[in-house]
Amino acid sequence: MPESDQDITGLLKRFQDGDEAAQNALVDAVYVELRAIAARHMSRERGEHTLQATALVNEAYLKLVNMKSAHWHDRAHFFAVAARVMRQILVDHARQRLAGKRGGGILVLPLNEAIACSPAEPGKMIAVDDALTRLAAEDELVGKVVELRFFGGLSVEETAHVLKVPKRTVEREWTFGRAWLRTELGSSLNV
Repeated sequence: MPESDQDITGLLKRFQDGDEAAQNALVDAVYVELRAIAARHMSRERGEHTLQATALVNEAYLKLVNMKSAHWHDRAHFFAVAARVMRQILVDHARQRLAGKRGGGILVLPLNEAIACSPAEPGKMIAVDDALTRLAAEDELVGKVVELRFFGGLSVEETAHVLKVPKRTVEREWTFGRAWLRTELGSSLNV
């Protein structure tokens, strides 16, 4: 990681206080990490995917820095919100691709560390997003773990760091979350 937790937390605080130099330093401190998350996610996609990792990071970063009411507590909070923003962007992208293509059929939903949202099957993203919203309503921690791993593309270690929980907790919640989604989404989920 290019910066320590404390450095990024300090930059976030200075940025919120209106320090423009802090914004430039913040870009340098978090962009590489956000790009790595997006690259991991997009590396699992088909080559013809219309959304590229750089575009995903740029759009997510613009949304993050333009959140006027955001009060970043620390680095972990920033990256948790970043994962949620990436999730929203990916779901919006899938909804746009699906618009006008309403149709049936069973969706086979592979649940890896990151969602497969190929241009041919944008309904996957939407189905998983809806199920994840229901999961988070039942168990917030499990919802956060699945969101960070699934949409944020974070590893077990990175997720534990962001949520400030032990690695074993993330592993347990990830296992439960995958099982819950499999049950919720039915036999069409290929875990």
